[in-house]
Amino acid sequence: MDLISRFKSGIGLIVLVIGLSFASDYFLTVHNLINVARQISINAILAFGMTFVILTSGIDLSVGSMLALSSIITASLLTGGYPIFIAILAGLLVGTLLGLANGLMVAKAKMPAFIVTLGMMAIARGLTLDYSNGRPISGFDEGFRIIGAGHIGFIPIPVIVMILILLICYIILKKTPFGRYIYAIGGNENAAKLSGINTDVVKTSAYVISGFLAGVSGVILAARLNSAQPTAGTGYELNAIAAVVLGGTSLAGGRGNIIGTIIGALIIGILHNGLNLLDVSSFYQSVAKGAVILVAVFLDRRSKRN
Repeated sequence: MDLISRFKSGIGLIVLVIGLSFASDYFLTVHNLINVARQISINAILAFGMTFVILTSGIDLSVGSMLALSSIITASLLTGGYPIFIAILAGLLVGTLLGLANGLMVAKAKMPAFIVTLGMMAIARGLTLDYSNGRPISGFDEGFRIIGAGHIGFIPIPVIVMILILLICYIILKKTPFGRYIYAIGGNENAAKLSGINTDVVKTSAYVISGFLAGVSGVILAARLNSAQPTAGTGYELNAIAAVVLGGTSLAGGRGNIIGTIIGALIIGILHNGLNLLDVSSFYQSVAKGAVILVAVFLDRRSKRN
C-alpha cells in the first residue's frame, strides 16, 4: 500500500497512457508524442518554479501574469531594434524582479503568500495591458523564433530547455544545502530558523526562482507563437499548481520532488491531448482536469493524515 501511495503519480500516468492508446490510434504516434512534449514544456517550466514555492508551504498565483509581462517586454524590445540577447535578458529580469518583490513581501513583511501573489497577478496583468495598449506584438527575427519553434534533431528546443531546467532543479533540490533548507522550511519553519537557517533569504529565493522561470516561459511562448499576447498566461498559474499537486508535492510544504512535478505536467498535457483526440468539448475538459486535481488533493490530505 505504501509503494502504491509513493508512486501513485507515475501509476496514474501509465494508466492514462494505456487507456488513451486503446481509445485513439493516433495517440501513440511519434508526431503526437513530440507535440505533447512541446505543449507541456511551458507549463512544466512554470511548475518547476512553483515546486520551490510550494515546498516552502507558499503559493504563487502571479506566474501567468509575470509570463505575459516578460513576453511583452521582450517582444517590444525586439521590434524596437534591440539585440536578441538584450531583449531576452530584459524579459528574464522583469520576471526575476517581480519574483523578488513577491518573496520580500512574503518573507520580510510576513504577508500571506496567497494575498501577495494575487495582488501581483493583478499588477503584472495591468502593466502588461497598459504597456502594450492591449494589443499583441508580433513579427520577430528568425534568430529569436528558433527558440520556440526550432528543433535539434527531431526534439523541439522548448523541450530541451525544459529538460535542462528539470536537471538543474533536481540537482538544486537534492544535492545542495539550499535544497535541504527549502524542505526544512516547508516541514517546520520555526525549527528551521532555530537550527540557523536564514529562512527569509531561502523563502525569498524560492519566489525569485519562480519569477525567473515565469520569464523563461514568457520568452519561449513569444518565440513559439511569433507573437506576444497581453492576455497570454491567463490560467497558467492553475495549471502549474495542478502539475505540482498531481506530482505528489504537498500543499502544506516540505514534501515532494521535481520528478513528481514533471509527471504531473505530463498527466495534464496527456489528458488534454487525449480529450482533444477524442473530440471532447473544451467545457468537459475543464471539468475532467478539475476533477483530477480534486482527487489528487484528497489523496494528499488522506496520505498526510495516515
